[in-house]
Amino acid sequence: MRPFVYAALPGRVVFGSGTLACLSRELDALGCSRALVLSAPFQKPLANEVSHRLGAHSVGVFTEAEMHTPIEVTERAVCRVASLGADSVVSVGGGSTTGLGKAIALRTDLPQIVIPTTYAGSEATPILGETEAGRKTTQRNRKVLPEVIIYDVDLTLTLPVPLSVTSGINAFAHAAEALYAANANPVTSMLAKQGMEAIVRALPRSETQS
Repeated sequence: MRPFVYAALPGRVVFGSGTLACLSRELDALGCSRALVLSAPFQKPLANEVSHRLGAHSVGVFTEAEMHTPIEVTERAVCRVASLGADSVVSVGGGSTTGLGKAIALRTDLPQIVIPTTYAGSEATPILGETEAGRKTTQRNRKVLPEVIIYDVDLTLTLPVPLSVTSGINAFAHAAEALYAANANPVTSMLAKQGMEAIVRALPRSETQS
């Protein structure tokens, strides 16, 4: 028998179709009522839709999230948080937006709700990567873990095919990496295998396979 340590990460996960409708309820459960909605520029329409859904629970949107979480973008977002009196952030999109929400939480300790639209997986880790003057740094800190993750599968159905493919491959690679990570254990290995099997089952089958 191989000894191991498994530390479960805190956080609430809401999964299903149409679960975006639960967002206001989840904010209420966190005791929050002034959320700033985050997104990348190309997902501004979705951010506006989420803000509209929140109604009085939203204080506005910030749609400048970029890859690798540039420090200067985070600083602008933190200023927006302060000026609007936001008490939480709602990140809608892929890894870039999730990273921005984490960076804000690190600096402000505000609660986060993440609504992923890709298969990046960053929302489930305590890891934050940031860039400053072209140099990327990575840190592990439980302060950046979202309090709630809302997986609404409907939001993934409109992904462009190339993005869906690359994001899916990235998810598969993360699962494979978990199998040989230094801190791998039977629990994480089981989850990694289940994740890879789910991706394989979801792939379209050719006529020769059917």
